[in-house]
Amino acid sequence: MIRNTLVFAGLFGLSVSVLNPAVAEAGEYNLTVDRITIDTGEFTRSGIGYNGASPGPVLRFKEGEDVTINVTNNLSEPTSIHWHGLILPFDQDGVPGISYDGIAPGETFTYRFPIVQNGTYWFHSHSGFQEPDGAYGAIAIENAKREPFRYDREHVIQLTDAHPHSGDRVMRNLKMSADYYNRQQQTIGDFFSDSKKMGFGATLNDRLAWGNMRMMKNDIEDVQGFTPLINGQSTQQNWTGLFEPGERVRLRLINSSAMAYFDIRIPGLKMTVVQADGNNVQPVTVDELRIAVAETYDVIVHPKEDQAYAVFAESMGRTASVRGTLAPREGMIADVPELREDPALTMADMGMAHEGMDHGNMGTMDHSNMPAMENGSMPSHTMPDGTAMKGMKHEGMNHGAMPSHTMPNGTAMKGMTHEGMNHGAMAMGTSEDSFYAPGSGLKPTAANGGKFLSYSDLRAQKPLYEDREATREIELRLTGNMERYIWSINDVKMSDAEPIVLKYGERVRFKFVNETMMSHPMHLHGMWSILDTGKGKWDPIKHVVNVSPGTTAYMETEVDAPGQWAFHCHLSYHADSGMFRKVVVEGGPQSTDADFGNVSGG
Repeated sequence: MIRNTLVFAGLFGLSVSVLNPAVAEAGEYNLTVDRITIDTGEFTRSGIGYNGASPGPVLRFKEGEDVTINVTNNLSEPTSIHWHGLILPFDQDGVPGISYDGIAPGETFTYRFPIVQNGTYWFHSHSGFQEPDGAYGAIAIENAKREPFRYDREHVIQLTDAHPHSGDRVMRNLKMSADYYNRQQQTIGDFFSDSKKMGFGATLNDRLAWGNMRMMKNDIEDVQGFTPLINGQSTQQNWTGLFEPGERVRLRLINSSAMAYFDIRIPGLKMTVVQADGNNVQPVTVDELRIAVAETYDVIVHPKEDQAYAVFAESMGRTASVRGTLAPREGMIADVPELREDPALTMADMGMAHEGMDHGNMGTMDHSNMPAMENGSMPSHTMPDGTAMKGMKHEGMNHGAMPSHTMPNGTAMKGMTHEGMNHGAMAMGTSEDSFYAPGSGLKPTAANGGKFLSYSDLRAQKPLYEDREATREIELRLTGNMERYIWSINDVKMSDAEPIVLKYGERVRFKFVNETMMSHPMHLHGMWSILDTGKGKWDPIKHVVNVSPGTTAYMETEVDAPGQWAFHCHLSYHADSGMFRKVVVEGGPQSTDADFGNVSGG
């Protein structure tokens, strides 16, 4: 809920084409960027919004129209708007330092681009931490043709993780201590509880193994202490979407969080997934789904009873949740389900699944006393002198550079090859859900024991591109140092990196190797990402590909958009810390080096 003296002025400043497109000049929209007050019912703080509100207005476009969007910056600092997932000219993409210079205080910038797609998308600032501070909104694009699925009404459900601290303050605290916001650290009580289940020795070895790596198995969410919101409203504020019993209701699910993944369910209702990231998929009916940061899913629900249903989203780390309500009448409130037990990472999530390690190359490491791995623990990796393996920091998961890690006796730890760490075990068919490491503690299950959506379930409704072999492969290792809170690609942060150069017309296969203990939603601007799920021409088309810990994922891109583009992890504090690249597409129609040589890439 937003309170602001500028709300009414801001709302009336919105172009009539948004409020009543039938009587307005087609395709023209006005947005203001304003300092606002965010009130979650649990805390109140200053934030940033559009037209006096956060989230901003739902922008409704129609496929085939040309839009003009006038954005006026009422802040005392520069701003920008990125049209997340939209295919458009690079100089309209809204990324300061890559596609343009940004929007100065007091300035109005006019975006102009054609709408060449349909589906559910969103928009947000790409300047500093304005997006975590509230600068985001939804985009719903009407299909120029008939949809391949039927529905009677729709609701946008835009999730975010509102935090009482500003984005700048969160970043400072993470740099000061990466565990600053971890409220799930294990206690002595947890030790005794686990000892009853696992035995004292196994529990002690488990704690020592994680301690020696200076990591925590419960470090799933970098930032906790947030209040999840649905369309700007907390559980107590109870966002409500109406329906008539028997109607089919389309829900446009958007995760606009800075850092939080959500598991979404509607107890008593099945959800039929019909779109992923704005692209139609062959319908799949599920009980629950996980939505990564920056993803969108469109689902159809069919409530038949005259009752209230909870739209329930709980964070992947089970530290917070939000309940909205689907109801036939205003004022109805659905029950709030209880949070489930919080998950824990396993050694599989570290890329250290016992079965995946190349013991033939382990050379200097003694595995003769290693017991079978239980409960995800790796209790007895020992050094040549018999001491426990120590000092393996988060950055140490850079398996391609493992020789730089030393043993207690000063010798280099050799033989732990990149291939031996089983990152390649993500190959299709190695587990029930190949997008999680076998034995992962993050693999989700539905609360009711039913069907949980997997990437493997997604099949394109209609192929967007000709199915052809990639012309080359680019490996992007997702790397980081949790203690120093530095995130990078191939051990190089954005400020020290060269751009990724692509050639117009080629088809590039990207190989993501996640060498960290965190999930990373990777977002390529300006071009579609074809997620490899082993279905060939039916592989789903997305704009965000989530890469789970300890896994390798592949996507392919038809390089069909000249210019300069951003490519980054969509976790706000990871992108800002360095997990970001500039992509330069050379060649193509009406493009020369001069066309995008005047924008610095920083």
